[in-house]
Amino acid sequence: MEALSVVSLVVALLALGLTVVALRRTPRGTGGVEELPEDVHGLRQEVAALKAETGDALRHLAVVRYDAFGDMGGHLSWSLALLDDGGHGVVLTSIHGRSEARTYAKNISSWTCEQQLSPEEEEAISHALGSGG
Repeated sequence: MEALSVVSLVVALLALGLTVVALRRTPRGTGGVEELPEDVHGLRQEVAALKAETGDALRHLAVVRYDAFGDMGGHLSWSLALLDDGGHGVVLTSIHGRSEARTYAKNISSWTCEQQLSPEEEEAISHALGSGG
């Protein structure tokens, strides 16, 4: 999802560069300079629109790995938070034991959950909030 933001920024910068090149090639006195504020305004509007579109992207991501049981090592259990800018998304948790693994998914809305969260899930959400794409 960060890749979409980077691509959007590259496209905007490329458009700005092309505008500058076109202005340099425009003979003086033909109105090229007068059009610059309009073009820049259009680019700003396009960048703002792209930012609004990416608001729903899952940009806040964090993984917390841990040992769910005292007799096991290797941090095989994990909680993964996948959230957008508004704190909406999901927390996925996988608890690994010696003979089985269990996986849970909990919906997150506005950075909170209706179900009780484990400390590891809360930590994943907290880290995701700080990740800010």
